[in-house]
Amino acid sequence: MSYFRKNSGTGNGSQTANTPLRMKILVGIILILFAALIGQLAYLQLAYGSRFAAEVDSTDQNTISKSVPRGIMYDSQGRILVGNKAINAVTYTRGLSTSPTTMYKVANALSNYIEITDEKPSERMVADYYLADSKREAKVKKALPKSQKKTSLSTSQINDYEVAYVEKQLKPALTSKEKTAALIYNKMSGATTLSTINLKSNGLTNKEIAQVGEHLSNLPGVGIGTDWNRYYPNGSSIKSIIGSVSTTKTGLPSDSLQYYLVNGYSRNDRVGTSYLEKEYEALLKGTKASYKVTSKSGKVSKTEQVYAGQSGASLKLTIDAKYQAEVTKALKTQFKKAIGAGAAKLSSGAYAVAINPNTGAVLALSGISYDPSKQKITDNALGNINQSFVMGSVVKGAQVAGGLINKVITPSNSTLPDTPIYLPGSPVKKSIYPVGIFSSLDAPSALEVSSNIYMMQLTLRWIKAGYVAKSYIHMPQTAFQTLRNNFGMFGLGQKTGIDLPGESSGIQGSSFDSKTGLIRSGSVLDESYGNYDAYTPIQLAQYVSAIANGGYRMQPYVVKSIGHTSSDGKRFSVYYNKKPTVQFKIPWTQSELDVIKDGFYRVTHGSNAWGTAHSLKNVKPSISAKTGTAQTFYYNAKTGKSTDTELINETMVGWASSNNPQIAFAIVFAGFDPDLEGSYNKDLAKAMVTSYYKLHKGQFTN
Repeated sequence: MSYFRKNSGTGNGSQTANTPLRMKILVGIILILFAALIGQLAYLQLAYGSRFAAEVDSTDQNTISKSVPRGIMYDSQGRILVGNKAINAVTYTRGLSTSPTTMYKVANALSNYIEITDEKPSERMVADYYLADSKREAKVKKALPKSQKKTSLSTSQINDYEVAYVEKQLKPALTSKEKTAALIYNKMSGATTLSTINLKSNGLTNKEIAQVGEHLSNLPGVGIGTDWNRYYPNGSSIKSIIGSVSTTKTGLPSDSLQYYLVNGYSRNDRVGTSYLEKEYEALLKGTKASYKVTSKSGKVSKTEQVYAGQSGASLKLTIDAKYQAEVTKALKTQFKKAIGAGAAKLSSGAYAVAINPNTGAVLALSGISYDPSKQKITDNALGNINQSFVMGSVVKGAQVAGGLINKVITPSNSTLPDTPIYLPGSPVKKSIYPVGIFSSLDAPSALEVSSNIYMMQLTLRWIKAGYVAKSYIHMPQTAFQTLRNNFGMFGLGQKTGIDLPGESSGIQGSSFDSKTGLIRSGSVLDESYGNYDAYTPIQLAQYVSAIANGGYRMQPYVVKSIGHTSSDGKRFSVYYNKKPTVQFKIPWTQSELDVIKDGFYRVTHGSNAWGTAHSLKNVKPSISAKTGTAQTFYYNAKTGKSTDTELINETMVGWASSNNPQIAFAIVFAGFDPDLEGSYNKDLAKAMVTSYYKLHKGQFTN
């Protein structure tokens, strides 16, 4: 059977086929199109070649950054308070297309050479590490119910089911080496592309460095670098002022994560988490080094430094480390004496702050917290700005000032009757000395003997209260506000603006009775002599400074200057100096101020038998001061409740020298036994003044 038939043709067999013509047409069209394409390519190459090359180059280039050393802090004399100690570190830089499998292999290999013992992997870390093995992951996925591995589920959803299965069903027990590998894998997985992180720095041994270094060729992305730790060459007691820095493990604080990420931080960056480290984070962190990384086919082919980076700015503080140590030592000595005498058995702690009254520069900031149940003392210098106490008679200088400024009394006529206040249905309100000792007192004498009666009599006249002993008292609704506005002029009851985070404004007692809605008349009188509202020690220091310097309420500050430390660590170049800031000028006359200064001088140098600090009369240089005692009650920190156990706060403020103030101070011993009142505040004041002038011998005249 024939499947093909020959063309028999027609005519003489000379007819030409049509196929060659059509082919010629098609070939011609193709040639024309090729010519057009070549022309277009030539045009693009000539006209836009450089632009395209730049775009290709940009897509193949990425910028990475590396952290730099944190800024150093110095005391006022140039001593290092906190610096950086360089330490070796095993680092890891994640590539552009590094897979989990690759990281898993590197983590396992690296666990042969280093060991991480100060961390423990969480259940999630263990599960992630377990599933990084593709064979294990396949088995786990196979074991999942069909509903948990449907094609409609996303990869992350299926992974969550796998993790849950490993955590609840398998609960793999890892060897110590595998635990290290799990921690390493977790850190690698958390690293962003082309970012360098530390896998281990603390406790890294020379042997581990040597072993890792020998095998770097088999550990892609792993390297040997440096990390740093904060150290305190002048003692760690000042750390409660300086604050802390997060570790590479903790990284960015979770409550501020978005803020830091938006501002260019990486998740594992170390940042200041408290006090000066936090307040000046933007300056201390420095500027990261920048590198341009060129990659081909997903692999890094070239790394070029673009910017070497700039270490963090350095801070010089107003605090003298030696004086700070002296004040802290003296504070602890007096407090331990009080404990030994039984006076501080329920105390919550003690605080002392010294300040330059003319500038607001903080000279020393010392504090301790005390746990009576454990009999444990803990450094707490920042209690001076975030702890509030009822301060007692130390605020009477401000009360007298208010009476003078508002012309209730005058410098030439400040005498008031020393008659106790008898409110209906209440115990007599009087001074600590027996009733009838004085028939009347002038303002300086009232300050010397710390008369509560004088302050209450002054208040009744100032606010124009209606009063009949034992039967009637009427006060205007604005009585509390009048007194608080006056105290506020001196900074009492409001934040001072010190350059430390977490400052408290104090605590105001309630002004009106919650049941009757009537003003608390008795509490207004208590307020007048410092036995109602609560203030911070730094507020007391600001207040007494305003008296010492003639009436200027100065903003306290801790950072004196900002600059840069040279690479060899020997030079500090200043580019900013803090200028003293006047927040308010007290509107008194010189003669009115002299009344208050005279009273403070008599507190320590007077001759009245009821004077409260005559034991400081012979201290050189001369001290002007005011003591205080405030009633309080024991607060049980464990139960969070106050008790009916009565205690007192022993306080003191003052300055030296009396005629040329160079140092002002505030002292608080909180929660002492009222039956065991001692001279702890006065003894500490003496130590603070004499040690300061000893360190600055010859610089000041008395």
